[in-house]
Amino acid sequence: MQIDTLGKRYGLLPSEVITRADSFDLYIMDAALTFENYHNEKNSTGKEPVPEYSTDELLELKGK
Repeated sequence: MQIDTLGKRYGLLPSEVITRADSFDLYIMDAALTFENYHNEKNSTGKEPVPEYSTDELLELKGK
């Protein structure tokens, strides 16, 4: 899926992505898609998206 996403975003064939892309490209793609999804959700609901943490996860974060 990442090869397809990179290819669509940058107009490359899958073989070009495999040949030219590296882990930095994947990192940037992930950050860009996360940012895009955040704003799409914010615009569709009208409020800030909040991560869903369990009580145990929150307690663990507090203890650190």
